[in-house]
Amino acid sequence: MKLREISHLVSGRVIGDPETEITGVAGIKEAGKGKITYLAAPRYLRYLHGSEASSVIVKEPLKGIEIAQLVVDNPQYAFARAIECFYPPVQNTTGISDKAVISDKAVIGGGVSISPFAYICDGVTIGDGTLILPGVYIGEGSKIGKGCVIYPNVTIREKVSIGDRVIIHSGTVIGSDGYGYVFEKGEHYKIPQVGGVVIGDDVEIGSNVSIDRATLGNTIVGRGTKIDNLVQIAHNVKIGEKSLLMSQVGIAGSSELGSFVTLAGQVGVADHTEIDSGTIIAAQAGVVGHVAKGVYSGSPGIPHGNWLRAQAVFAKLPELQKKIRELEARLSTIEKGATDDDRK
Repeated sequence: MKLREISHLVSGRVIGDPETEITGVAGIKEAGKGKITYLAAPRYLRYLHGSEASSVIVKEPLKGIEIAQLVVDNPQYAFARAIECFYPPVQNTTGISDKAVISDKAVIGGGVSISPFAYICDGVTIGDGTLILPGVYIGEGSKIGKGCVIYPNVTIREKVSIGDRVIIHSGTVIGSDGYGYVFEKGEHYKIPQVGGVVIGDDVEIGSNVSIDRATLGNTIVGRGTKIDNLVQIAHNVKIGEKSLLMSQVGIAGSSELGSFVTLAGQVGVADHTEIDSGTIIAAQAGVVGHVAKGVYSGSPGIPHGNWLRAQAVFAKLPELQKKIRELEARLSTIEKGATDDDRK
C-alpha cells in the first residue's frame, strides 16, 4: 500500500514522497526496503542514518534523514495501526464444529465460531461474532459477550460474566475457587466459594492468569483493563477501568483498585488493600492498607522519590560502615589517651 494511505488512516503528515510503496512493518534496527518503522525515542535516531527503510513514523520532523517521514501525534499508536494493515486479526470463519460439545440449553449468537473439543455447558450464552478455539471449557450459566476471542485451553467456570470484545489467552482460568479456609479443631475448613466473576468490555487477559470467583458477590475487572501473563487475582477483588497489571502480579482477597492503576511486574498487593485511581506501583513492590494516589516503590512500598534516595544511601552502606569503624577506632584512641592523661 502507499504511504499516503497509511497517513490518511492515522491522520498524519507525509514528508517526502507520499506514493512510497510500503510492503510491511519492521523494528527500527531491522527495517529494510519497503518497510515502515517508527522512532520510539531520540536515542534510536542513530539507526535511521543509512537505514534502507522506506518510511519512519515520527512525532516531530527529522533533519538529515533521507527516508520518507510520517509525522503524527502518537508514533507508537500509528505504528500499531500500520501493523494492523499487514496483519489483520484472526477471522472467525470456521463455524461451529460437530466435534465441539454444546448443550442444547446454551444460547449461541449469530456468526459465532466454536472449534473442535470446546465444551459448552447448560445455560451458557455466547454473543454474536465470538470465537471459541479448541479445548475451551465454559461452565454452567456463564455469559460471553459479542466479538470476544477465547484462545485454546481457557477454562471459564460457572457464574462468570464476560463483556464484549474481550480477549482471553491460552491457559487462563476464570472463576476458580477463592483461597478461603477457617481453622477449626486443628483442621483448615474450606469456606464455600459461591460468588462469580464479572469481566468488563474490552478487557484483555494474558496466558496462565487465574481470576478467582468471589466467596459471595463478584470478583470484578473493569472495562478496558489489560492483564499480562501469570497474574493472580484473588476472590472479591475489584479492579477499576483501564488499569494495567504486568506479569506475575499477585492481588490478595478483597482488595480494591481504582481506575488507571498500574502495577508493574511482580507487585504484591496484600488483602483488603485500597489503591487510589491513577496510582503506579513499581516492579517488585509490596503494598498494604490504603495507598493514596502517587508512585510507589519498595517493599513495603514507599513514595518513589524517597525510595530512590534510600537506594542511593543503601549503595553507599559498605563505604559508610568503613568510615564508622575508622571513626570508632579514632574515638577509642582519643578516649584511651584521655584516660592515660588522667592517670598521670
